Amino acid sequence: MAGIVACVLLSVVTVVNSQVQTAFLEYMQTRMGSLEERIAQWHDHSNRYSSELRDFKNQVLKMLENIEKERDTVRNEMENTNVRLDRLEREVDYLETQNPEPPCVDIDTKLTELHQQKKKKKEKYEKLTDCSDTISQVNAMKILKRFGSNAGLWTKDPIGNSEKVYVFDGAGNDTVFVFSRMKEFTLSSSTRKVPRIKLPYPWIGTGHIVYGGNLFYIRQDEEFQVIKFNLTTKTIVDSAVLPIEQQVPVYGLSKFNYIDIVADEEGLWVIYATKENEKNICLAKLDPGNLGIEQMWDTPCPIENAESAFVVCGTLYVVYNTKLPSRSRIQCVFDVSGTISSEHVPIVYFPKRYGSHSSMKYNPKEKQIYAWDDGYQILYKLNMKPRDELY
Repeated sequence: MAGIVACVLLSVVTVVNSQVQTAFLEYMQTRMGSLEERIAQWHDHSNRYSSELRDFKNQVLKMLENIEKERDTVRNEMENTNVRLDRLEREVDYLETQNPEPPCVDIDTKLTELHQQKKKKKEKYEKLTDCSDTISQVNAMKILKRFGSNAGLWTKDPIGNSEKVYVFDGAGNDTVFVFSRMKEFTLSSSTRKVPRIKLPYPWIGTGHIVYGGNLFYIRQDEEFQVIKFNLTTKTIVDSAVLPIEQQVPVYGLSKFNYIDIVADEEGLWVIYATKENEKNICLAKLDPGNLGIEQMWDTPCPIENAESAFVVCGTLYVVYNTKLPSRSRIQCVFDVSGTISSEHVPIVYFPKRYGSHSSMKYNPKEKQIYAWDDGYQILYKLNMKPRDELY
């Protein structure tokens, strides 16, 4: 009995061992097949990479050959150029020996600029518009509020449909306050939440103007410079040094103003004064595109006791006061076309206010003057009439 059991157990063990060996062999065959497939893939990738590297090498070699050819070409061109330059120098030397040198004449650039200025003063001005109105009286005055220091400027852009109000506090600063409309400006009690624009350079005086989306203002470095600053992109569009020398304050009662930029129906104007003509105010037409001076005039309007000025329809109106502020008045008129003069225009008085005007900016679209009077912002409504009625 024991022998039979032993035989059975031996048979079972033999069968089990045989099955295990068979499974192990199948597993090893499967793993070997997988390894062979991976090795084949690796060989394929290696062959492809080798082929690509060989192609890249050929391309690089071709590029190097082309570069070498181009270098040789450039070298030959340079050698030819040197030969031609040598020949040209010999020919110039020969011409100089055959022809005597002309006398040297030095032209003073200052004299040239002076000649150009005098030429511009003699030219006849041709108006760009058919505007022919003149101021008969100040029809109304509206005091909006008190904002900031005694000297300053506030204005609107006369070009386009923008209702924004721009406020420049002080006679020297670099920050512009921007109000979306007049109502916002009049109702504001603080500037903490008011949008503002930081300028790249501070301005001098209150002689700046907003025109066509750009701010034109005066910067003083070694010379007085006009800066054209775009208020949308907040970048400098252009700048120019005015061909004016030895500036003096243009208004006798506003010693901080050397150059005033104003606008009217004709465009932009520059009001200034120089030591050459230190008793009277000068006027120039400014091109807003390239900041060039188109024409210049010496006016008969005295600087003494002048507090501000503006231009309407190509006519300069100078506002005078006294050192102890009283009623401001338009007492001198200069028309660039020569059709009217001070004797034909009656003296126009402004209503009594607080002190004296630090700035007066005429808006040709609204026929109003934006004035800054001892920190108060004032609107003057003008009553206009045709020039023919003056005679």
